[in-house]
Amino acid sequence: MTFADLFSEIKGKLMGAEVSDITEHLAYQFNITGEGEGIFYVEVKDGKLYVEPYEYFDRDVIFTCKAQTLIKIAEKKLDPIRAVTLQKLKVEGNIDKALKFKKIIDSKN
Repeated sequence: MTFADLFSEIKGKLMGAEVSDITEHLAYQFNITGEGEGIFYVEVKDGKLYVEPYEYFDRDVIFTCKAQTLIKIAEKKLDPIRAVTLQKLKVEGNIDKALKFKKIIDSKN
């Protein structure tokens, strides 16, 4: 799997999320390791979701994981909190805002 394949798949899975009720600004950077290695960000701003294949310098949280872990999280097959406890997902930054990523995942159709 290339980074472009991964990014396309993740963006497709996340764009169905309902974020119009999220009023605060959230910015997550994802550092993918191993196969499909690369960096992208997910941002919630003014009730809209953005997923872009760039580094985000003013981020609230950095998530680091393998591509397969992120795919399982996006498909709701792996809870992100459980992924952290299993040491499959590393979290750096604002933990309160990191926990809100689960709300984004849970809101998608």
